[in-house]
Amino acid sequence: MTSIGGAEMVDWKLAVATAARLMRPGPEVTRDEAREVVAELRRHAGASEAHVREFTLMRPAGAAAATPVLVVDRVGWVKANVAGFRAVLGPLLEKMQSRRAGVPGGAVLGVVGGKVTGVELGMLLSFLSSRVLGQYETFAPASPELPGGDNGGGRLLLVAPNIVHVERELEVDPHHFRLWVCLHEETHRTQFAAVPWLRDHIEGEIQTFLAETELDPATLLERIREAVQSLAGGRAPEDEGERGGRSIVELVQTPVQREVLARLTAVMSLLEGHADYVMDGVGPQVVPSVAEIREKFQQRRATGAGRLDAALRKLLGLDAKLRQYRDGERFVRAVVDEVGMEGFNRVWTSPNTLPTKAEIAKPADWVARVHGKTDG
Repeated sequence: MTSIGGAEMVDWKLAVATAARLMRPGPEVTRDEAREVVAELRRHAGASEAHVREFTLMRPAGAAAATPVLVVDRVGWVKANVAGFRAVLGPLLEKMQSRRAGVPGGAVLGVVGGKVTGVELGMLLSFLSSRVLGQYETFAPASPELPGGDNGGGRLLLVAPNIVHVERELEVDPHHFRLWVCLHEETHRTQFAAVPWLRDHIEGEIQTFLAETELDPATLLERIREAVQSLAGGRAPEDEGERGGRSIVELVQTPVQREVLARLTAVMSLLEGHADYVMDGVGPQVVPSVAEIREKFQQRRATGAGRLDAALRKLLGLDAKLRQYRDGERFVRAVVDEVGMEGFNRVWTSPNTLPTKAEIAKPADWVARVHGKTDG
């Protein structure tokens, strides 16, 4: 493990243990009910492949089409994400280790150490572990417990207890809801399986973002302190100027990182919005109660579970995630209405045909740039 000052920067095992200790209990189900949920989710995931590919006209080929679908519990989701974090953050942690000597304030990180960092990461994952219904893991190192696709390919996770919890909370048909969730997540699997360059492009952007990380602990602590003061009411929202309303994630950034984040935000808005568009487009054909599910789910997504939940979403930048679903779906719908599904699919041609953050907000600008069409 990467370490600083003789102490591990991140104690990954402690992160998993902390999350497991703090996470909420799942819904009460019998052993037979649990088996049936797992079996049904697997069936729906398989059925979703054909529905999504027919609707999107996207055709995965070769080994990329064989990424595994795993039905997991909350601890399994945490373990998978810790493995992903460890893989993605490895280069940054190595760089911080090599620059440890002589860095002003570097001793602070040595004192804090990996135990504290592991606990903090575990607390974050415990919060998220009860909220994620499914996830396509783009960077998924394989293990005996959590297999991945060939040649570093991803895997699709379906978090069974969370799906059961939400379907009960919304009081919707459980069989319809499970298929609806699988349609969304299968769309993500299809995106990466049918667009071979997409994974490497996103990974390159993430590594560029991490390479620009300011390694001066004093600067880092100052930015975190500024974020905390803002969230604690140290400044009134109207006095925050350019940084008003930013999450802690956004505040700990350099100008170059903000440029990278803008590009990543556009890509994630596209991917999430496309998945929402597809599951609602396919839905009426195979999910009779899709309109009811969508209405109730949108209300739940927007309101969260209370004031504490809203504060944590703000702190972690999860409000931006909600905007990605909304803005991305609006972009996809507008483009498909204008140039059809095949015309929209030109978005997957290369990184140059991905929409910019500005084009997500103004789909006509993307159509004009890529298709040479204008409203006139």
